Amino acid sequence: MPTMTAAQRRALAKADFDSYLAGCASRQVLDRLADKWVTLVLCALGDNGSPMRYSEIARRIAGVSQKMLTQTLRTLERDGLITRTVTPTVPVTVDYALTGLGSSLLEIVRQLKHWSDTHVHLIIGARSEFDARQD
Repeated sequence: MPTMTAAQRRALAKADFDSYLAGCASRQVLDRLADKWVTLVLCALGDNGSPMRYSEIARRIAGVSQKMLTQTLRTLERDGLITRTVTPTVPVTVDYALTGLGSSLLEIVRQLKHWSDTHVHLIIGARSEFDARQD
C-alpha cells in the first residue's frame, strides 16, 4: 500500500462523506432524516422537553401506525438520536428521550416542520395549478 501525504488523506476522507457521490454513507443519514415520522418523533420529544412513553408519542403523532412508530423509534435509537430507558416496574416502563446528538438536530427539524406547516397552502396551490395545466 503506497504512502499518502496528509493532503491526500484529507482529500480521501472528505470524499468519503460527499453525499453527491453514489456510495456515500451520508446518503443513508439524509434518507433517514427525510422520513416524515423521524421529523415528527424528534419534534414531539423535543417539544415535550422530557422523556416520553410510547403511548404519549403515539397520541401526539396522529396517524402513525404501531408498526411504523416502533420501527422509527428503533432506527432513531440505533442511529444514536434517542435513548430508550426501561424501568423495571409492574408493568415495565419504557421512556424515550433525545440524546445530545438528537438535540443537536432538533432545531433543524423544527424549522423544517415549521416551514412545512406555514407553506403547505402554497404547495397545494402550486399542485393545483400544475395539474390544471396538465389537463
